[in-house]
Parts: sequence; structure tokens; C-alpha cells
Amino acid sequence: MFNPPPSASYGILHRTTSENPIDLAVEQISSLGYATIPSGITTEELKIFKKDFDLNQAQYIETFGLEKLSSTDELNTVRAPLTHGPESFLKIATSEKLLSLVGKLIHGQFILNQQNSIINPPQKDYNQGAWHRDLPYQHFTSSSPIAINAIFCVDDFTKDNGATFVLPASHKISKFPSSDYIERNAIQIEANAGDYIILDCMLFHAGGYNSTSSPRRGVNHVYTIPFLKQQINLPDNIDAKHLSEEVKKLLGFRYSEPKNIQEFLDSRPKM
Repeated sequence: MFNPPPSASYGILHRTTSENPIDLAVEQISSLGYATIPSGITTEELKIFKKDFDLNQAQYIETFGLEKLSSTDELNTVRAPLTHGPESFLKIATSEKLLSLVGKLIHGQFILNQQNSIINPPQKDYNQGAWHRDLPYQHFTSSSPIAINAIFCVDDFTKDNGATFVLPASHKISKFPSSDYIERNAIQIEANAGDYIILDCMLFHAGGYNSTSSPRRGVNHVYTIPFLKQQINLPDNIDAKHLSEEVKKLLGFRYSEPKNIQEFLDSRPKM
């Protein structure tokens, strides 16, 4: 029998209000470091995207070679698919609902730092199956997020196929917790295909073991303040002629490093 939590309270002077699902997700991410939201993608669009994903992965392997990708532990990752894949990859990176949520978490401007397709292979270990932050090697906390991770679930994320493990609220601690702490507090996030799993990038997380016979596929996005350089320079690798000014700003076109002093001075607003 399920007993609901109490609704009454006393001695409360300040309270957070959540008026819609986005606000509720923001509240949960701020507190626990993670949440899920539906993308709003239709069943037919998701079916097409799955085909786009597999075709893009196959083309990537053909381009860079199975040996090269295997030897560099990159076989289960496709880097920056929006620069060489179908338009659907740009579409999931520029979802209005997703960007609205990110904008409520990162104060001020933000850019798409990276987009990577991730494949959790069946019954095999893989590099994302180790605990990490999506700002790796960093051990600090901040009063508000400087980077947000959004995983688009191409398939259902289940406990059987290695749904993402998280350590709730670990974005608030600088050090990686002890093994006993992890064993007691780690949880798995199950989500439906078409959902976004949203994480504060400083939350410790890891892919689980996929015990099924099929790969679990996702597309990871990292949105950051513009001061953090992109994993791969997106403006130099994407055709911008059909992009809106807002999308170009999101992809970092306004935040590329000036190549020299003259370029820096030309970019400054006139008084």
C-alpha cells in the first residue's frame, strides 16, 4: 500500500513554487542534480530518428575506420553528429522545451558545448560505464550551474539495458564519494524513448551494464556558459547559411576566440 507524503506544513517562511513540469524539473535538478522531461517528439519522428542514428553511426565508422575508433576507445561514440548527420540531430539539440529548461538553470548566456551519440553495447563493458562528471577532472561546486547535460533517449532506458546511474545531490560535493556511500545511495534513472534525462554536469553518473541483446542508444548534449571552450569547434564544422541568428548563437558563432587583437577590437561594441 502506498502512503502519500503529508501535504500540511508549519513553521515554513519560504517556499519554492513549481507552476509547470519545467519548473518542477528545474527544482529537482537544483536539489538532486537530475530530472527527466518528455521531448514532445512524435512516435513517427522517433522512428525516423532511430534510422538516422544508425545510418549516421555506420557512416562515421566508415569515415574514420573501425581500427582507429577501436584503438582510441571511441567505437561506441559518434562525435558531433549535428555537423555531419541529418537535420534531426540539430533539431533535438535546439528543442524549445529543452532550451527553456537550460535557460532557467544556467544564468545568462549559454552555448552547446558538445553533442555526442552514445551506444551502450549489449553484454559488454564500455567507457561510459565508469563514474564521471561531464566536466571531468573538476572538483568544485558552484552556487548555480555552469554546465547542463541533456541525454536524448533514443531507446527506453531500463535497468536491464543499463540505464544511467546517478549519485543524487553529488553536484554539491567536491570529492568523489566512498565505495560504501555509492553502494548505499546510487540510483538508476529509467526513462522512455524520446525523453531527455537532464543532469547538472557536476553530478557523478555512469552508464549501467546492458544485460540485454540490443544496444541502448542515446545522444548526449552538454550546454555550458560561453567561457568553456567547445569539445569540437562547431562553427568551423557546420554550414550556417540556413541557421537563424539564435541557433548560430547557441552553436557558439558569437563566442569563438578572436584570432588576433584586431579581430578582438572589431568585435567590441561601439560607445
